[in-house]
Amino acid sequence: MSRSEERIYRHFLRHPNSAAADLHLILDIEQEAASRALDRLLRLRLLRPGDPPECLTPADPETAVARLTELRLRHLYEEVQRITRSHHIVAALRAETRGDPPAPGEPDGDPATPTVEQLRGWSEISGRMEDLTFFAREEVASVEPRPDLASPQAAQLRALDLRVLRRGLRRRVVVPETALDHPHARAHYSELASRGARIRVAGQLTEHVVLYDRRAALMPQDPRDAGRGALLVHGGVLLASVAGLFERIWEQGEDIPVELRRPVDAEVPLSAGEMRVLSLMCTAGKDEAGARDLGVSVRTYRRYIADVMRRLGASTRAQAALLARERGWL
Repeated sequence: MSRSEERIYRHFLRHPNSAAADLHLILDIEQEAASRALDRLLRLRLLRPGDPPECLTPADPETAVARLTELRLRHLYEEVQRITRSHHIVAALRAETRGDPPAPGEPDGDPATPTVEQLRGWSEISGRMEDLTFFAREEVASVEPRPDLASPQAAQLRALDLRVLRRGLRRRVVVPETALDHPHARAHYSELASRGARIRVAGQLTEHVVLYDRRAALMPQDPRDAGRGALLVHGGVLLASVAGLFERIWEQGEDIPVELRRPVDAEVPLSAGEMRVLSLMCTAGKDEAGARDLGVSVRTYRRYIADVMRRLGASTRAQAALLARERGWL
């Protein structure tokens, strides 16, 4: 959104079903700029006619963010495709200046220009996913709008996910709420959550992307047709934009329902460290005090508590304390 569009949208959030007349005077915006901004907000359905029709009312903020996110993703895919189409031309021209052809996979040499590879067919895509997973050192994060966990490739994708978690890397996944209506998806994401992955659901997702340590992003070349191959982006502003977009989608998502997280076996007690966290959670008045006693930051302390709650299969701290007492751990 432009600054003018944002101000106008916020104006109608504060004054829903109000008239657009003299809006440029109210907000101190040039009349032509206000007219363009209104037209675009109406085209994006972020504003709609009210009652009476000459008044306007805004879309719900969650709906507005979802539409803007979808638009941003579409623009990113178009940018990736544009770079892919022009990359071979740049390489050929550079070869002319050097007098010899570039070696396969040789980068441009400009660190600000992302390297974009076209991957054709599942064999090539899965091979690169194996490599990227092997060399990942911190995190694999993905948005999966249409998880097809009954496909022939599902077993290989599951094996890659489990390999990431066994190595102690972070694994974050955002899926649509409707995905959990399917038995295969529920079982898969429940298993990942029980092994330490963080799964969130969002209302509307349109694009598929996998990020490896924020150093590479893998996306289908056509988000509507995965059979057309994939694009692999290394570095550059485009990768930073994709990574930032993932974080925004992640923040807007919600953790999966607690019933999908497999609780710990009642016969396997918590570790000494987990017991310490559980005890502090039940006795410390504030998180700051518990974190101080444990010698960690408040953010880390809260993450420890979330891990203990996940192991217990609890949705609240009170429920975690109750379950722990039932098992004789407190």
